[in-house]
This record gives sequence, C-alpha cells and structure tokens, in this order.
Amino acid sequence: MKKIIFTLLGAVFSLSAAAADVSMAVPGAQTAAGQKVLTFIAKDPPGQRCNGNLQVAAELANTYRVPIQLLPSSLAQGLPAPAVFYGNQLIVADGKAHNGAASYQIVADVLDLEGVARQDKSGLLFNDTVRRDFDALKATIKSGGN
Repeated sequence: MKKIIFTLLGAVFSLSAAAADVSMAVPGAQTAAGQKVLTFIAKDPPGQRCNGNLQVAAELANTYRVPIQLLPSSLAQGLPAPAVFYGNQLIVADGKAHNGAASYQIVADVLDLEGVARQDKSGLLFNDTVRRDFDALKATIKSGGN
C-alpha cells in the first residue's frame, strides 16, 4: 500500500514539476498580502480558446477562494495568449502546455497541490439548472454561435 501511495505522489509531483518548469513575470501575480493570483490572459480581441478559459475561471471561482484576474494580451506584453498562470507559474499557454486551452481539472489540480482554500459553499454554477444553462452557453460559444 505504501508503495502505491509513494508512486502516486511521485507522479503528482512530476506533473507539477513539469508545469513549474516555466516561470514568467506576470503583472499582478501576487496580492499586496503576498497571495498568489490566478491570471487568465486573453487575446485581443477574444478568441474561442480565450472564451473557454474565462468560463474555466468562472467555474474555479465557484470552488476556490483565490484571487483571479483576467487580462487582455495588451496588458501582458511579452506573455503568450491565451495563457493561464498561478502566480508566475505557467499552467497553460498558446504554443506550450495544452496550447493555451485550460480546463477546470488542469487548473484545479495545480490549486489543490498548492493547498488553495476552497469556498465554504459551492457557487451557483454547480446548481443543476444553472449548470445546464452554463453548459449550453459554452456549447454555443464553441460552435461560433450557430
């Protein structure tokens, strides 16, 4: 049993180490109190992957107590867009990890490894009725509004 646990822990740390290999100077990467900020950088004008990343930000805000900032690429000169950073740690980026397309699970795994606190109560996006409407909106955006 110990062997399985150590193997799983090793795999998790390997994944986080791979994501942590890239660190960039992200504007507003920390709050004044030193807490890391989750940053979503979108292309100007927003593209399909950027809209998907913003939806992921909404889902994460429903689960985690983490400051989130949404930046257009014009305010993040020299950084890839679309991209997601936790502090200065790259999670996904255009031309790099996941080609800039974030998912709830990819970002949640990083936040869990970092020990980010969860909301006391999940937000409305996890209510069945609201979730159905939210998923329908995401599908409309992905299809280009058709």
